[in-house]
Parts: sequence; structure tokens; C-alpha cells
Amino acid sequence: MGAAPILQVEIFLSGLMEPSIVSLLPSCTEIVCALGLEKHLVGRSHECDYPPDIRELPICTAPKFDSNGTSQQIDENVSELVKQGLSVYLVDIDLLQKLNPQFILTQSQCEVCAVSYKEVEIAVAKLIDAEPAIIDLRPNRLLDIFNDIIRVSEVLGVYQKGKDRLEQYLNRLDRIKEKICDLDHKPIVVAIEWLETLMLAGNCVPEIVEMAGGVNPIGKAGKHSHYHQWHEIFDVDPDVITIMPCGFGIQRTLLEMELLTKTPGWGDLKAVREKRVYITDGNHYFNRPGPRIIDSVEIMAEILHPQIFIPSYEKTGYIRYN
Repeated sequence: MGAAPILQVEIFLSGLMEPSIVSLLPSCTEIVCALGLEKHLVGRSHECDYPPDIRELPICTAPKFDSNGTSQQIDENVSELVKQGLSVYLVDIDLLQKLNPQFILTQSQCEVCAVSYKEVEIAVAKLIDAEPAIIDLRPNRLLDIFNDIIRVSEVLGVYQKGKDRLEQYLNRLDRIKEKICDLDHKPIVVAIEWLETLMLAGNCVPEIVEMAGGVNPIGKAGKHSHYHQWHEIFDVDPDVITIMPCGFGIQRTLLEMELLTKTPGWGDLKAVREKRVYITDGNHYFNRPGPRIIDSVEIMAEILHPQIFIPSYEKTGYIRYN
């Protein structure tokens, strides 16, 4: 939690204050709503879109790049901003002043993914009549996500609700574990997080693959996603390829699949030959470290082991490409 009057937080926790919350990260918004505090949200980021009701909230941020550009254009524009030491996003300070929230939720995990903790601190310092508490999340791994849910529930005064929710999520993971415990074969999986320039998924995605009964030989759990060379994919010749561009839904990804399919040697990969290439909704699942990360594990389990898991998410969470 960031710089905010301790007395204000204590008054809220005592039950004498109703919270007003601005969430600047989609996963934070989903955590707040999962804890039953949706009615206390007064503002959101430009990317917050779930649950649908929150789309009516005032938007407090905007990107400094054209998010409708191609993968290559987005990559180049964001990289140039970061290279110059500039923020990737704008924060509407006047709107924050008007909304006067008691709490602002953000993250310090990735300066590209969303408004960073540092940016929020700078914005809050410019407010005249408000000193909101800043709740800073750092979800690099699955355990971090679980801890964030508990921490947010504790700060916002609904700790038991947080514990109950977490227990439900862990029970769902246990059911997956029970179904795959006797597997004779775990498929080799490559998870592609960006199309141009090629980037493979890190952070919690390698853990998701493992928990769903697969092997991810390239991605490293807890480490940021990195650029990779195509020879690394050819070297492991995966059984399954999952495609989950950060911020892209299925239809958006389909528009740029030629960036992959025209790569020399694509058709020779085992996953391609055996028609085991899948496009997932990376925006709403795999790249969103909140409650629906559990859905992501379930989606991956369906993809990797269709003989075991009923395809509950097919066509909404993922599609088979070939």
C-alpha cells in the first residue's frame, strides 16, 4: 500500500467509511468485483472491461501509442517510449481529483502492461484535496496472484471474502490435478505471447502449462516474457502451440496469424502437422493476473488433454487454428 493517511485507512477498516476505489488494471478490477465490492468502484483504466457493468465507469487512463496498430507497430512504438524513459500511459489527474477515491489499485510488475506504481505516485502527488491509498500489486507468479487477492481483501476490509474466494480457486486447481495425476505423456508446449517481434510467454504461463499437465521447455516461471528466435521453437518441436498475444482477443489475433504461418519451417513443426495449434483469448485470460487466471489453467487443460476435459471454453476462451 502506498502513501496515504494511515488514519483514513483505519477509519475505513473500522466500518465507519465506505470505500471509493479507482482501479487502473483489469486484473485489479476483477479482484475488486470478485470480492463483492463492484459498487464501490468509481473509476477504471481504459483496458478494464470485465465484468461488463464496469464499462460505464469513468476512464482514468489512455495509451500514448495506437493500440489499434499491428503487432510490429505496437512493439516499435512501446519500445521507443520505454527506450526514451517515457511513460507508456497517460493518467487523467483532473478526473482523479474529481473522483476523489480513497484507494487506487495499480501494479509495479510491468511498465508496458499498465500504469505503473511510480506513475500513480506522481499523479497522486499532484492532487490537491485527496490523498488516496495506493495498493500496488506485483503478480509475477501464481502464488503472487493468490497473495494479491488476500492482500486486497484485507486492505479493503473483506478478508474473509478473500479467503473464501481463494479456497474456491484452489479447489478448482485441485480438481485439475486429480484428473491429470496418472498421465502417461505430458505434451511439450510453446506459448507465444507476441507475434512480431516474436515473444514467448513468461511470468505465470509456464506454471499454467505445468498445472494443466504440460511441459514448457522455453518459458521461465516468474520471469518477464522475452523476445526469442524461431530456431528455439524448431529445436524443441512442440506437440502443442498456444498463441496468446498480450491485449489481443481471438479475432484480433486471427488478423495477424500470417506473421507465424509464413515463417519458413512453420508447416514442418509437429504441432502444425498434427493440427494442435490453438489461439486463446490472451487479453481476458492468460495475460490478466486476477481471478480468471484459474480459467486459464482450465483452458490450457482442455487444450492439452481433450480426452479428459470437457471443452467448456472452446470458441470463447480458445479455438483450434488448423
